[in-house]
Amino acid sequence: MELRPGQVAVVTGAASGIGLAMVRRFAAEGLKVVLADVEEAALEKAAAALRDEGAAVHARVVDVSDRDSVVALADAAYDAFGTVHVLCNNAGVGSGAEGRMWEHEPNDWKWAFSVNVWGVFHGVQAFVPRMIADGGPGHVVNTSSGDGGIAPLPTASVYAVTKAAVVTMTESLYAHLRAEGAPVGASVLFPGPHMLRTGLWESHRNRPDRYAKERPRRTPYRSLDQWEAAMKEAGKEVAFTPVEEVAELVVDGIRADRFWMLPASEHSDRQIRARSTSMLERANPAYLESFILD
Repeated sequence: MELRPGQVAVVTGAASGIGLAMVRRFAAEGLKVVLADVEEAALEKAAAALRDEGAAVHARVVDVSDRDSVVALADAAYDAFGTVHVLCNNAGVGSGAEGRMWEHEPNDWKWAFSVNVWGVFHGVQAFVPRMIADGGPGHVVNTSSGDGGIAPLPTASVYAVTKAAVVTMTESLYAHLRAEGAPVGASVLFPGPHMLRTGLWESHRNRPDRYAKERPRRTPYRSLDQWEAAMKEAGKEVAFTPVEEVAELVVDGIRADRFWMLPASEHSDRQIRARSTSMLERANPAYLESFILD
């Protein structure tokens, strides 16, 4: 798909981090942009900055876990710009779960699934039929993660399970679009290859009451800065990928109609090979052993 001035891109989780980087990159290509986020103040700030730079912007507060909210987003996008060419289902949260899986609170799973999985599905249902009906080129990008999308990090198992689901959902979407002969592509995005400075570490700031934790945490939430400081104290340097590089990967991937938006990384390749080998050999998942805790 060619990206041309005047086309329209919709991005969820657009007020910060990867989402904002994607919006800024699309705007730099001359696209009109629709920003959706659950954080009103951050959303207004991001939209104002883009308008100051000359971008055509529509911003809307959206809770992607709520189907009606996402349908209203689609209605608003079409009312504002008449069409949509690119949809990035990017909004995501961590779960805040602690301990072993059998110790997790059900609400940790319900909240993560409502945003990370249902949010993507709601986006697909609200936008894709209209994108197909438009008859022109289009593309859907769903944000996954190496954690779960490639192999799970058991200490963040809830998040990993949701991101594994996003991969399978996007594979299925790709097949359905091809079966329809639709001029709409689909891709799954793996941000990276290194850590990213995003608000995911502080997802709890937006946790709704209906998914509130049922008991106090054993340990306080840690910010990314606190985690990075702890790693440095332990003698481990942490590499970070700028969110702008992720946005560039997305733009390049859309242009190339590339399903796997997976940056080159020997670490990721080792995980893929190890997991594939384990399955082909019907062997136990030894690739998880470095993550198994006492």
